[in-house]
Amino acid sequence: MSRSVLFIADLHLSCEHPRLTRGFLSLLNTYKTQAIDLYILGDWFNAWLDDQDDNEWLIPIVTALQDFTHSGNQIFALVGNRDFVLGQGFLDRFGGVLLPESYLWQHQGKIWRLEHGDALCTDDIAYQRFKRIIRHPWLLGSLKRLPFHIKQRIAHILRRKSRQRQTHKHYQPVDVNKAYVREQMQGVDVLLHGHTHRPEIEYFENGSVRIVLGDWREETGEAQILWLDAQATQPAPIQLSTWHF
Repeated sequence: MSRSVLFIADLHLSCEHPRLTRGFLSLLNTYKTQAIDLYILGDWFNAWLDDQDDNEWLIPIVTALQDFTHSGNQIFALVGNRDFVLGQGFLDRFGGVLLPESYLWQHQGKIWRLEHGDALCTDDIAYQRFKRIIRHPWLLGSLKRLPFHIKQRIAHILRRKSRQRQTHKHYQPVDVNKAYVREQMQGVDVLLHGHTHRPEIEYFENGSVRIVLGDWREETGEAQILWLDAQATQPAPIQLSTWHF
């Protein structure tokens, strides 16, 4: 049986933003009977430091994910700059699959490259330097071995800084470097990512396409997502749709 595919990114779920959580639960409930593959392209959570986190706000999320996969659907996720510590251990709780940071996917004879998008923002020099340091295998391994209560304190600090940054205006990360994007699209028909909070569809002269998913915006209750319908009899023009929550 053919399956539809749903792509989302940049939900930034946390206990401080219940509307985002309700929106995600609503999405799972809406699509769980439609035989789909759900791809979450990073920053699923606003801060993530432990796969065994059993905070109360996560319980309904895990339960809904289990219900979603038990209905015959599949979940795939890759990490973002906010939840890069996320591991397969969490996805094992509901039968999900953790993908590598950059993942090649084939659909209707075309090669898609799926990623979060932060690696494409090469002009954000400070962040790229921080990323190389924090994601070094030794440091990342040490972070995962910290006692859970210390991880909770770190996560609290990260979420507090995030709230402070977003108090006065909607936060947008540094945009992608267009020259670097062209380099990374060699041999790829479609590049799909999030991270920049600038949803768009960009067409190139060689026929390739770059699609940017939108972040989930609590103040308006909407996000730009991508739905590929398995029932389509022929390839349809790619377009983003708005998910309201």
